[in-house]
Amino acid sequence: MKHANWSYPTPIRFGVGRLAELAEVCDEHGINRPLFVTDRGLADLDMTREAIESIRSGKRTVSVFSDVHPNPREQDVLRGVQSYREGGCDGVIGFGGGSALDTAKSVAFLQGQTRPIWDFEDVGDWWTRADADRIAPVIAIPTTAGTGSEVGRATVVTNEDTHEKKIIFHPKMMPVAVISDPAVTVGLPPALTVGAGMDAFAHCFEAWCAPTYHPMSAGIALEGMRLVAMSLPRVFEDGTDLSARADMMTAASMGAVAFQKGLGAIHSLSHPIGARYHTHHGMTNAVFLPYVLHFNREYIQEKINPMCDALQIGSGFRALLDWTLSFRERLNVAHTIDQLGVDDTHASWIAEQAEADPSTGTNPRPFDRAAALRVFRASLSGDISAAD
Repeated sequence: MKHANWSYPTPIRFGVGRLAELAEVCDEHGINRPLFVTDRGLADLDMTREAIESIRSGKRTVSVFSDVHPNPREQDVLRGVQSYREGGCDGVIGFGGGSALDTAKSVAFLQGQTRPIWDFEDVGDWWTRADADRIAPVIAIPTTAGTGSEVGRATVVTNEDTHEKKIIFHPKMMPVAVISDPAVTVGLPPALTVGAGMDAFAHCFEAWCAPTYHPMSAGIALEGMRLVAMSLPRVFEDGTDLSARADMMTAASMGAVAFQKGLGAIHSLSHPIGARYHTHHGMTNAVFLPYVLHFNREYIQEKINPMCDALQIGSGFRALLDWTLSFRERLNVAHTIDQLGVDDTHASWIAEQAEADPSTGTNPRPFDRAAALRVFRASLSGDISAAD
């Protein structure tokens, strides 16, 4: 029998120039004293200052918090909560990539709770421990096209003590509104554009391959892959291509909707590596993509040709693998994980963490510690066949 729990995103104002509507969105949701959460790299940009000043019109006041690491940590969230309380804030605006958005959502959530953040990890019904009435509203404004955090009900926070990335979940973490303006991504450097875009592709790819029943997310995953394949090379070569930038922002949100269906071994490996080595999450996913594709190939046979059709590349596993390798090479993605500064010092620990990662449960092929170690070592050597 087909039985599942489904949830779909929040209102999204999409299009070039929609950032100018931020004050209107604040009014719509009764936010008069927002905490504006961004990262250090964005804090001093003209578009950020203009966004902040637009909120200050009328009777609104704004507190700004930008002490956010590329992979947000517990201390980032706690400092953000302190800023929220000191500013007497009544809502949060997240402005940035996945790290800023995840921090914004975490602050909005944790500022109203009395328990530590780790008590709300995405385990069983732990989310019911939260006081839902005290979760502040969030307006999300993505400035990259990758994580899709703007339409997600969870955040990823690094526990520095254990070097683990933890997923913190609550249904009310979903932002109450999203402003998705492709113009704000135009200045993103090519390498970061690729890393973010490959994250969106990995979300769609793993969601499509996950064995769970969710046909709406499955359809979104296929279209998301098509959009990334068509548009990511264009924005890599010409960052001012607003049409392609719009497609990538769409694909990023689609990826986050799609992975309600599940993720897999790509993320199982990327999470501990990102926590230990602080690698870029999307680029780490991009490295593991062909190795995990090879590992799963016998378990996704019926999924391969629909992907090939979406990507317009022919048919069969070999065509899909060859396209994946060529696509990564075209975008200057590393072929081996050591090119991201990762070595085998913590190989056993990485395999252990990957086996326990929540993404592992929806990988098409069972992914235990031995399998994780095998795929990881294949990614060090560059021998894709060794991932089997």
